[in-house]
Amino acid sequence: MKPRISLITLGVADLQRSIRFYEKGLGLPRMESPPEVAFFPLNGTWLGLYGRQALAEDAGVSPQSSGFAGITIAHNVTSEAEVDSLLRQAVAAGATLIKPAQKTDWGGYSGYFADPDGHLWEIAHNPLFWVGPVDESDEVSG
Repeated sequence: MKPRISLITLGVADLQRSIRFYEKGLGLPRMESPPEVAFFPLNGTWLGLYGRQALAEDAGVSPQSSGFAGITIAHNVTSEAEVDSLLRQAVAAGATLIKPAQKTDWGGYSGYFADPDGHLWEIAHNPLFWVGPVDESDEVSG
C-alpha cells in the first residue's frame, strides 16, 4: 500500500444539507458529481459525501451506530486565531461546538466541532511542526 489517503467518505443522513454545510458554510470547493454523491477536492485528498444507508450497504455493514465512532478528522491551521475563527465559521454554518479551543497537553491549541451528521472535526494549531500538505497561500510558523 502506498502512503496516502485518496478519499475520505462520510455517510450522511441528508445529502443536500451536508453539501450546503461543506460547500456554502465551510467554503470547500465542490466538483461535478453524480446526484447521489458529492466530492470536494482538497489539498492531497478528496472528501466525499454519500447517503449513510447506501455507504453502509456498499461496505456490507449495518448503518446503525451510536456514540463515538472511533475516528476524528483533523484540519491543521497556522495560528491559534485561525483555530478560533474556523470553529466560529463551522458553528455559524450549522456545526455543533463539541470542545472549545484550548491549549493542549502536547503544546498546541485545538478544539472540536461535529458536522450536521455528528462527524467530529478537530481544528488544530501545532506550533512544533506542520501536519499534512502545505497550501501555497499558507505560511507555516513553527
